[in-house]
Amino acid sequence: MANPNQFAKADALYFDDLHVGQRFVSDTHLIDEEQIKAFAKQFDPQPFHLDAEAAKDTLFKGLVASGWHTAAISMRLLVGSGLPIAGGIVGAGGEIAWPKPTRPGSILQVESEIVELRPSRSHPDRGVATIRSETRNQLGEIVQVFIAKLIVPRRANGPFPTRAPSVAS
Repeated sequence: MANPNQFAKADALYFDDLHVGQRFVSDTHLIDEEQIKAFAKQFDPQPFHLDAEAAKDTLFKGLVASGWHTAAISMRLLVGSGLPIAGGIVGAGGEIAWPKPTRPGSILQVESEIVELRPSRSHPDRGVATIRSETRNQLGEIVQVFIAKLIVPRRANGPFPTRAPSVAS
């Protein structure tokens, strides 16, 4: 069954289409031990990401995915099915937290909400959308919170804020 949030380029949303409180839900991704170890081997080679036996003696008490792996999966879910922003997901800053670890067998899904919209004063062809995205596992536990400021284009024929005329002295 297709996710109702899956979108084609024609369905992409512009700044003018967005509103505070608007929500989006991505498809899901099953993460397994092999994915965790492969990512860790290349990008975050720590024992609790690489070796299930060694991980038992760590803070995590077992193998866990790197937070950056969780972030990468979350981004893939947002781009593929969770946040249909025209022009792509272009970040201008953000804040990330991992309140719980991602473990092998987790099924991840991202739920996003628009929390603020601010038209750009210096670039009337775009605005900044602040989006709160929570990545949850199959138990509903939040494994990542990402609050991002995204640059979102306005429609070419959409309403643009007017600029005050400059006063020459």
